[in-house]
Amino acid sequence: METMGRHVIAELWGCDFDKLNSMDLIEQVFVDAALKTGAEVREVAFHKFAPQGVSGVVIISESHLTIHSFPEHGYASIDVYTCGDLDPKIAANYIAESLGAKTQETIEVPRGMGPVRVGQPTVSAV
Repeated sequence: METMGRHVIAELWGCDFDKLNSMDLIEQVFVDAALKTGAEVREVAFHKFAPQGVSGVVIISESHLTIHSFPEHGYASIDVYTCGDLDPKIAANYIAESLGAKTQETIEVPRGMGPVRVGQPTVSAV
């Protein structure tokens, strides 16, 4: 059975504080990441927390990209889910690089294939 989608969950560590705390920058990075995969952007919604942090989502025709940032820890959790032939790793890697991540831990989960089977994470320096 073919997968209905590919879901990348990534832990980004050692990110730049100012980038993780800039809603405008994160929003642009996420829209650009979606476009780099060939996705069609449908809706964009981001929120800036006080005193720091950003959460947001880019809805694409092929699914979504999300983030929650913790600038005080240099950490961001991201989620890239694509359907069809799009490669979510393209977006995840672009986001990690754009946010200045020093380490990226990634798990890719095939979706729509029955019982969820999560493999070993891939850890890489960015």
